[in-house]
Amino acid sequence: MTSYITPPRKVPHITTGDDVFRNKFRSWNIADLSYVDINEYLAEKDVVLVPMASTEQHGPHLPLYTDTITAVEVSARVSEQIGILHTPPIWTGYSPQHMYGPGQGRGTITVRAETLNNLMYDVARSLIHHGFNRIIFVNGHGSNIKVVDPVLRKLRYETNALIGFVKPYMERYTGVLAGLMENPPEETPGWHSSELETSQDMAWNDGLVRMERAVDTRAHTPAFLPKSFSKDDGMPDVEFEGYQYFQFPMDHHEFVDNGIIGNPMRATKAKGEEAFHRFSSHVSKGVLELMKVPVNVKNREFINRV
Repeated sequence: MTSYITPPRKVPHITTGDDVFRNKFRSWNIADLSYVDINEYLAEKDVVLVPMASTEQHGPHLPLYTDTITAVEVSARVSEQIGILHTPPIWTGYSPQHMYGPGQGRGTITVRAETLNNLMYDVARSLIHHGFNRIIFVNGHGSNIKVVDPVLRKLRYETNALIGFVKPYMERYTGVLAGLMENPPEETPGWHSSELETSQDMAWNDGLVRMERAVDTRAHTPAFLPKSFSKDDGMPDVEFEGYQYFQFPMDHHEFVDNGIIGNPMRATKAKGEEAFHRFSSHVSKGVLELMKVPVNVKNREFINRV
């Protein structure tokens, strides 16, 4: 039977002086451990990663799990590199724009903004209850950003825990992937199901990628807007007279027909592997810095859990 979830590969770790501690655990995923292991970990460290993303359509050639692959793989690599725990993923997110029409079978599973916030809150409060002081959400889905600020602030204000949210992907912002992608800017190299996501899925499990279905596609202006407004990527804003001040609630199918924004044809497994390496190395270094910060948690007990 084919597995659709590929176990994270081993990666070289960043030297942190705790190799004896590192050898205590058979896995960095808390779901693989017992409470004895959790207690041993908490005696030494108080940080945990929470991968989160979505399950949504990614065009005809990529799996619905694409965004969650990013969050899971980066989290697993960070855990291996610096010896910290991560949770199983929050595998659904805020994706109403990817639902398409009733009965069309796109497969997207979206949750309402308040549902995602409640889920993130309950996960974080559970972890804080047990003794974790630093909760870092590793997000793989862009639209989650639109709705999570209230819960991140609520967690911080209620508990004084260190609450972080990191976004290891590339859309308009090239960041640490500068020079890696071959697509020119007009082909929106980091966008939905294009060169980057296709490469990362190849690196994760190339058996899930159906390149015979891939199509080079561009975004276009939604039909409900006048032609004086233009659009060439997946952001909610559009361009008018050379400026991007206008924003509209748009569904994905209104500006791209097949779910792909850009050219996936230049994707390679090697690019995906390098992207995961760069993202995880950057996040690892940031988390190591955050582990130096004094944190004094208050209101640790998760009282309102029913």
